[in-house]
Amino acid sequence: MHGVLEDALQRRGWVPRVVPHVGYGTTTWVRVLARVLLSPPGGPRTDSAGAGVPSDLRGWRRFVSASAVGTAVTVEVDGRSHRVTSDRDGYVDVRVPASLEPGWHRVSVRVTGAPGPGTSASVRIVGPGTRLGLVSDIDDTVIVTMLPQPLVAFRNAFLLRESARTPVPGMAELYAAVTAAHPDVFVVYLSTGAWNTAGALGRFLRHHGFPPGPLLLTDWGPTTTGWFRSGAEHKRSQLRRLLEDLPDLDWLLVGDDGQHDPAIYADLAAAAPERVTGIAIRELSLREQVVGHGTPVARDDVTPGPAAAVEVRAPDGFGLREALRGRGILP
Repeated sequence: MHGVLEDALQRRGWVPRVVPHVGYGTTTWVRVLARVLLSPPGGPRTDSAGAGVPSDLRGWRRFVSASAVGTAVTVEVDGRSHRVTSDRDGYVDVRVPASLEPGWHRVSVRVTGAPGPGTSASVRIVGPGTRLGLVSDIDDTVIVTMLPQPLVAFRNAFLLRESARTPVPGMAELYAAVTAAHPDVFVVYLSTGAWNTAGALGRFLRHHGFPPGPLLLTDWGPTTTGWFRSGAEHKRSQLRRLLEDLPDLDWLLVGDDGQHDPAIYADLAAAAPERVTGIAIRELSLREQVVGHGTPVARDDVTPGPAAAVEVRAPDGFGLREALRGRGILP
């Protein structure tokens, strides 16, 4: 399907363009994330924040896209160029050497040989003095979505305007407390949501006062091994990579009890107990549990092992903030 669509669009003059996403790295390397899509000649260039795209689109418009497979892409970081190739879904996920100071930087990503300057993407460089990382789920943790229910998921992803989305009460205040206590904390948003929504999610997070950070999302549809992708495996693999990429960081893991976050975080705490500072689980309401997966009880009600010693639960961010203070994880 990808091949047939790509050939047809290219015959009509459509050209590849790069949509960069927020990356991260250390003072010696950078992980660059982007996707190559086909667009009509002269169409708007779109960056990771959605520049050139109206900010209040209905969700379905973000999914009308065609990936450009096997496209040569040039990444320019720290004055050096690196040539890479988009994968079978049009994605670029590469780690390149760099020598950058801690903080936020811009890198250039462009289709190799395309005229004009490249599109810039933000990257967060984690310094050697940073000791805390915060991993946050998105759906039903910072945004009220009740995503597991198919019809609600369809409404939220394809029909609902961005401005109609609702933040979970107190979560922005919780993250503000974390960043106040740890000004150099590295924040990353890990979700099973589709990469197509990255621009909308980034605007939502900024609008509601959440700290900036990379989004690690996934894709919808079949893979080479199955019809559906595993959201739980996506989260597990990305968590393992974060621990490997940033070995000096301990982690505060934030999620909800509607999509197996407690079990996933408990597994990580069992595998690397010295690396997990705390686990904060937002408890969905009775209605959210029933609507989300058909039963009034949480999917992972009991947390075993090392996670039990560092886990707190509350129905909103205000309660989680006080619970973390009670455990001494927040001052």
